[in-house]
Amino acid sequence: MGDTHEPNLFPVPGPDSHRQPPDDAPRPWESVDRGQAARDGATGPEPPARPICPHCGLAGERRPTYTGQHVLLEPLLTVPAHLVPGGHRWHVDSGGHAWNSGLSEPPPGTTCHIPHQLACPGLTLDEIKPWRWLDAVREENARRARRRTDEDGFPAALPDVG
Repeated sequence: MGDTHEPNLFPVPGPDSHRQPPDDAPRPWESVDRGQAARDGATGPEPPARPICPHCGLAGERRPTYTGQHVLLEPLLTVPAHLVPGGHRWHVDSGGHAWNSGLSEPPPGTTCHIPHQLACPGLTLDEIKPWRWLDAVREENARRARRRTDEDGFPAALPDVG
């Protein structure tokens, strides 16, 4: 069985009934789940609020995630997964839960949903950062280039190009 966020799936009879946590017991994983949901873009409005984007006012398709948060997906849009930046590929299971496939390369022919956030006219690409992994690669290359320049020093004279 998979892990759930429900402490009491069913009451346990007998001597182990005292081992069930009380309903008001703290759930230490909740802050981790909220952090993961934010990194995945699962920041949709929670019910009973309407599934409306706070940035542009358009309605989206709200889906629950396995972390207990909600993601606002672009409605009626399914795209080939290889066209969507890693970390923004959302899939919906048979139970209606959305899950983010992360940065892994999608199998050929896979389709996915995109978060409304990625297509929102109220946000810029700088705010969304759809290619975080590419930003990390660029930053590392910049560090390597600076390190190489520091090691090699600047050439004494620039080459004559004219």
